[in-house]
Amino acid sequence: MADKPKATSSLAEKELDKVEAQFKDFDQQVKNLTQDAMNTAPLKEFEQQTKIAQKDLAKMDFPIMKPHKTIGSREKFNEAWRDSYNFYNERVDITAENKEIVGEMLDFWTKPYPGMPAEEWKIPVNVPVNVPRYVAERIDNCRYHELHMEQSSQTGSDGMGSYYGSMAVKKTVQRLEAKPVVKKTSLYMSSF
Repeated sequence: MADKPKATSSLAEKELDKVEAQFKDFDQQVKNLTQDAMNTAPLKEFEQQTKIAQKDLAKMDFPIMKPHKTIGSREKFNEAWRDSYNFYNERVDITAENKEIVGEMLDFWTKPYPGMPAEEWKIPVNVPVNVPRYVAERIDNCRYHELHMEQSSQTGSDGMGSYYGSMAVKKTVQRLEAKPVVKKTSLYMSSF
């Protein structure tokens, strides 16, 4: 931050001090918005885009999705992560939904562990598909937080007037979603 400008009068000096105090207060409010505080925000509700009857699901064969592109890795895989890798590499049936651009195919990259190749995935939306669990997790973690100014609290006042507002998380928006698909004929429920 730049140095404080030189004031020519004591009134200007007082105003600069007030502005600096307000800036520090706002800066502290932004720093207090931790990830834990953001995760407590309510999730914005969306209507489910894909509605397939259980009778139709039992008859369907889900396409097995493979990476569109793969870029190898020079790193060695750490064998301490083998059990976790095996769990996240299991195949699951999902229906992917794009909540923001309805109907647009999902296009993203994954690299869940060092030593694994980076993979580009192109997943169709609103149809059941079979993907590795780490791809479903990657889709489900696509969310963001909407920050707004709360007008309920007075943050400061001076000769120019009163200042209201503080930063607050209004809601969390799930941008992409991977819903597990369960066929009634199966003996177990596949979830991630």
